[in-house]
Amino acid sequence: MHLYTLVYVQFVAELLGVTDTRDPAVGRYGSIIQGAFLLGWALGGGFFGRIGDRLGRSRTLCLTILTYAGFTGLAAAAQTWWHLAIFRFLAALGIGGEWAVGASLLAETWPRHWRPWIAAVLQTGVNVGILLAVLSHYLMAGIVAEQPRWLFLVGVLPAFLVLWIRRAVPETEEWSQARAGVTRVRARIRDLFQPGLRRTTLLVIAVCALGLSGHWAFMFWHQIHFRNLPDVIGLDAHAKGEWGRKLLYLIIVASIAGNFVAAALARRFGYRRVIVGMSLGYFLALTLCYAIEWPHRQLYYLLAVPGFFQGLFALYTMYLPPLFPTLLRTTGAGFCYNIGRLVSAVGVVFFGLFGQVGDYRLSLLLAGCLFLPAAGVALRLPERRDAAEPLAGPAD
Repeated sequence: MHLYTLVYVQFVAELLGVTDTRDPAVGRYGSIIQGAFLLGWALGGGFFGRIGDRLGRSRTLCLTILTYAGFTGLAAAAQTWWHLAIFRFLAALGIGGEWAVGASLLAETWPRHWRPWIAAVLQTGVNVGILLAVLSHYLMAGIVAEQPRWLFLVGVLPAFLVLWIRRAVPETEEWSQARAGVTRVRARIRDLFQPGLRRTTLLVIAVCALGLSGHWAFMFWHQIHFRNLPDVIGLDAHAKGEWGRKLLYLIIVASIAGNFVAAALARRFGYRRVIVGMSLGYFLALTLCYAIEWPHRQLYYLLAVPGFFQGLFALYTMYLPPLFPTLLRTTGAGFCYNIGRLVSAVGVVFFGLFGQVGDYRLSLLLAGCLFLPAAGVALRLPERRDAAEPLAGPAD
């Protein structure tokens, strides 16, 4: 997922045939490629979400993993920027589907009193994967400095998990029972907008769209902003790459701590209140980092603060799927969460426009402001202290 974030400046420059990584075209086409990735993530959630409700969680999970692993590896073969955009789009279909299916699988499997902690563990699993990407970048530094494309071959490795999942992960009892009760499964997007679900669907879409737009703008543009700081811009490519690894490592380690703090708070105060609090915290953290121009060493340590508030997204995993009935669960969670991805794809490109005039700090500051309305909308969500029971009846 974040392999691209680590090498996109060098890789996109190579594909464009430019030698100066500060060329505005690098940021412009880099953001378009990232937008294609987030678009694929959005569509993948809806597409594989419907398959998950019809075919089952375990089997669909295998399909999503094979999709993103295969096309991530193929990104190494890209010869133009639009080749890379296509491969990233197709890989993201699988990533978006995996979230929708995996979140429903966990929500239907674990006891309710464990669910906040399992959400934290799941999100931490994502973070550990990012740390492994950082480690791969470090171990392959000599190769990546000259040929950044080879880093994408690391993305093929998750495909081997499918062999274990097919043998060890059965279909959930809840899905099997619900499936047995109907002669035909009709997991349709329009069912999410029926009178009993419409309000919940619209609120979840709004929260996801606002929060994910702010988050992904930060995760994409903080690297190029840091590279363009006055005391960093003159460093060589190897030194800039090392700072990029250190930045991502710090942010992800801080987010792991945030995952478990958010889980503990959710057990005490409920999901909704903690989602509101973490959203406000993310806004304040980005304001702290970008309201003034910090020297690069001070900014480096400050970036742990927005990293911590990324624990917000651990709560989505267990809070969102049970808001929908069982046979609409992966469809609902995937559709709403990934419509947020669709909006964030536009947001990454939009906020990058400010960078075309050299002000990535303004881009990041404005992106942080999206967490304010996200917190306001979250206040209107249903309260779910244990996220255990569906709020609506069976889809049939």
